[in-house]
Amino acid sequence: MKIGFSESCDWFCKDHSVMRDLEYCEACGFDFIDLQAECLERDLASGRYSLDEIGSWFRDHRLKMLSYSALPAFNMKQTQAEKNRVMAELEEIIRRCNILDCKTISVVPSVDLPVPAAVSEIRADTVAALREMAELSASHGIRLTLEFHGSPSMSVNQFTYAYDIVQQVDSPFVGVTLDQYHFRAMSSQWEDFERADGSKIFIWHLTGMEDMPCGAPYNTDEKRLWPGEPGDCLEHKRYAETLKRIGFSEDVCTIKVIRPAYYELDQWENVRKAAEVARAHVAKYW
Repeated sequence: MKIGFSESCDWFCKDHSVMRDLEYCEACGFDFIDLQAECLERDLASGRYSLDEIGSWFRDHRLKMLSYSALPAFNMKQTQAEKNRVMAELEEIIRRCNILDCKTISVVPSVDLPVPAAVSEIRADTVAALREMAELSASHGIRLTLEFHGSPSMSVNQFTYAYDIVQQVDSPFVGVTLDQYHFRAMSSQWEDFERADGSKIFIWHLTGMEDMPCGAPYNTDEKRLWPGEPGDCLEHKRYAETLKRIGFSEDVCTIKVIRPAYYELDQWENVRKAAEVARAHVAKYW
């Protein structure tokens, strides 16, 4: 099992830069990195370096890009103009992925819908959107991974909803992101996860979590912990054993911990700690 680093872990560390993440991740033994769109935009806008320079770095080093994270709010658009903007954004991300040799794009559903849509309506709309998006991405050999968020106001907020959508899309280029925090945060059902086809899970985000009530407004990403830290309530052994049993075949877990206290670490120490925790997790459970 290889290990990956999500820039969500350190994107608010003082003087953060994407290029340092690449260098630090390789030095600490990570195999992959999820580049965060906000981090990339920030550094490109500042003129620190170009997209071509980052692509060149990847070609010359062992560390590779696992996913581009993310294209947000892609579903439940109310006008054709809104849908066109989503497709235009996808086209730009695909252009970037081709430069960075990235083969997976994380797509995140819309939050705070302006209409009181039923689950069936959200499912139908999201399936249609993903089919159109996948037709474009597949022509470049790029996959889409649907990242549900465990928040009450998110349009797709449980594993079951996301998995049902991916099954209906029925494309080898569309899968699900399993984020352990989001799975627990809105009380996704283990039975649904245990019945899933592991080949439909494209990305596995490893994290710990404080024992917060499911759906509570204060149960946010900031309640994440390094896996195994005191107070971590997640069933790590069960996640790993279930993934093995259902045929998860991606051979990488990506650590994703979003916690303000960890942003107080300097960037090197944050990456080093993430590598230490991810490596220990794989040794223990995989």
